[in-house]
Amino acid sequence: MEKLIQRAGSIDPNLLKKDFPVFERKVHGKPLIYLDNAATTQKPQSVIDCIDNYYRNHNSNIHRGVHTLSYESTVMYEDAHKKVADFIGADKWNEIIFTRNATESLNLLAYGWGLHRLEEGDEVLITIMEHHSNIVPWQMLRDLKGIKINVLGVDDRGDLKLDELPDLLTERTKLVSIIHASNVLGTVNPVKEITRQAKEVGALVLIDAAQSIPHLPIDVSEIGCDFLVASGHKMLGPTGIGFIYGRESLLEDMEPFMYGGDMIEKVTFEKSTWNELPWKFEAGTPNIAGGIGLGAAVDYLDGIGLQNILDHEEDLLSYALEKMSAYDWIKIYGHKSTTESVGVISFNVEGVHPHDVAGMLDEEGIAVRSGHHCAQPLMSELSMDYTARISFYLYNNKEEIDLCVETLKKVKKIFG
Repeated sequence: MEKLIQRAGSIDPNLLKKDFPVFERKVHGKPLIYLDNAATTQKPQSVIDCIDNYYRNHNSNIHRGVHTLSYESTVMYEDAHKKVADFIGADKWNEIIFTRNATESLNLLAYGWGLHRLEEGDEVLITIMEHHSNIVPWQMLRDLKGIKINVLGVDDRGDLKLDELPDLLTERTKLVSIIHASNVLGTVNPVKEITRQAKEVGALVLIDAAQSIPHLPIDVSEIGCDFLVASGHKMLGPTGIGFIYGRESLLEDMEPFMYGGDMIEKVTFEKSTWNELPWKFEAGTPNIAGGIGLGAAVDYLDGIGLQNILDHEEDLLSYALEKMSAYDWIKIYGHKSTTESVGVISFNVEGVHPHDVAGMLDEEGIAVRSGHHCAQPLMSELSMDYTARISFYLYNNKEEIDLCVETLKKVKKIFG
């Protein structure tokens, strides 16, 4: 893979495609064009091989044996934590907790921190852009604890109304939990500035980086956030693995979310004490293969370079917006300001249901998403029930965008 990037700032998606076995197949007799990367990304052979190697040659439980296989598995699994920590600029690798995905990470924080630290009348600030997984856990705490949820809105350009932020941040604000990049609009929110303002009122900051971490460089130390969550499957890793970054002092003070084996230090019938970080929050036999596979995905992304990926996506995004904007029957949501965006475009074809759009694109081998994208409050605010969505990644090219637009013209002709 290292040979495919010939110079800094350059990505050849046609060469990178060779790293991904899925692109050898056809869909309805057509070469696969995968434009559903905001939902999940495809997996490079190096990640597949890493998982295969683990099961073939090292499979064993971790932290539970002195034999060779257990030792090797433990080292590989712990090394994966270290790779993720380096990838996001964490100070210590024990500040990385492996979970199943960003959703479980958010629930762990809601239960492990929020349930024990929030009191009636305390406030949690989120935005209208949030994925459902960053809304529902706080609603649970509202119903259980009597906390208040405040919501920062968006303007007609698809940007957060940052001028309203100071009025929403109060002395009762204990947590600001914010999406970094919208999975509907692609908007990249200014999390460093939001974090700065949150800290002025003493609030903690949690960042949902599920949509940003595959596409742009992230440094938690520079941002200054207290927690960050992400899913491995959106960043070339396997499904069933995600992580939390949390400041060590906060994690030490938190209660576990799951209880059982390996998260304990000592158990008696009278009392149990908890293991050191990060194992305090990784109860039972974890997704060892998934964690190791996530480490391999980080290696791959490091080899490409996040800035190179961002530059490539920005080029594709600009090209796609130009092509699609040429037709007044394609309504594009967001992308009306100079705010930085990841490669996500939600759109509708006039007079055609998004599911029909997605179905006809699929007949041409083009995979896109249609629906409400687990962001119904945002969809409602922008007066859209459902949309089609295309989303780019490092293996996409302009020719695929051209074919997508040509197919949309057929869709309009047939249904319009």
